[in-house]
Amino acid sequence: MNICFIMYPWKEIDPENDTSLALIKECVKRGHGVAMCTPANLTIRDSVTNAFCRVINRMEKVPSTLKSFYAKATLREEMLPLAGFDAIFFRANPPLDPIMLNFLDSVKDDVFIINSLQGMREANNKLYTAAFGDAHSNIIPNTHVSKNKDYLVRQIKESKADKMIIKPLNGFGGSGVILIEKSAMNNINSLLDFYINSSDGSSNYVILQDYIEGADQGDVRILMLNGEAIGAMKRVPGSDDHRSNVSAGGSIAKHTLTKTEKALCKQIGPKLVKDGLYFVGIDVIGGKLVEVNVMSPGGITYMNKVYKNKVKIQEKVIDFLESKVVDNLQAFDRRSRLRKRVEDA
Repeated sequence: MNICFIMYPWKEIDPENDTSLALIKECVKRGHGVAMCTPANLTIRDSVTNAFCRVINRMEKVPSTLKSFYAKATLREEMLPLAGFDAIFFRANPPLDPIMLNFLDSVKDDVFIINSLQGMREANNKLYTAAFGDAHSNIIPNTHVSKNKDYLVRQIKESKADKMIIKPLNGFGGSGVILIEKSAMNNINSLLDFYINSSDGSSNYVILQDYIEGADQGDVRILMLNGEAIGAMKRVPGSDDHRSNVSAGGSIAKHTLTKTEKALCKQIGPKLVKDGLYFVGIDVIGGKLVEVNVMSPGGITYMNKVYKNKVKIQEKVIDFLESKVVDNLQAFDRRSRLRKRVEDA
């Protein structure tokens, strides 16, 4: 099987904690061909979508640790047609480039892509969580999204809570997430101006969300595969930061899903699968869904560490990827045989 990872540059990989590297290493370990490219490496030649790829050379023995694998892997550069791969694993960081998706539209019927292009279009930012909320559901915290500063200020003033969370719509890794308090209303206007107004004259959407009690104790990252939870960890904020993201200084701990969290996963799982969002990371606080991460969900290496490699999540993910490729090949073979019978009739 040949797999192309569309992701961030190889040189930006954290060789000890990178989820993409764990997935790549698992593919190489199984003997699959692996190539990597960034969204900027996509190109069209003679009406065929290609990518300037960095291909991992075959290894006689795959090192046991991520760090040694990263150090010993050798790469060669080749221009390759995307439709020639069996699967494309999308792992690029936000924000989502719509032009890049247009490139991939040309091959979506030829190769299995995880996650689906339409699913990523719908769920690549923090608005997607609203799809799981309704008048009878308490699955998500009360949320406002707007570019209108006056509206956002009014919502802060009218909120019964003393604290709220403000964050940019397209942020990731905890960047730009701020805890605000009514006692500091004098700073809210300038803060919203900073978030909404860009230097190029455009404006940005801002998310205003009810603060969930217990958030100061951290959140739970759950990895979902094909609509089911396959791993979880508790992320605890550092002493000088309210954010629990590991990239923002948070620490990690074991976590067993609660009854409420299991029910949440069961409720949202079918929609994730329906939207083609097979590998997803969700963030949960107090049993409420805060974010759905569909572009480059992380956490595999950290979960493996806290559970002392008793649960190797990358194996489950690549097992699933292989099964989808086999299903697609069998379906293609069946269609070909049936069409031949009709042609020969």
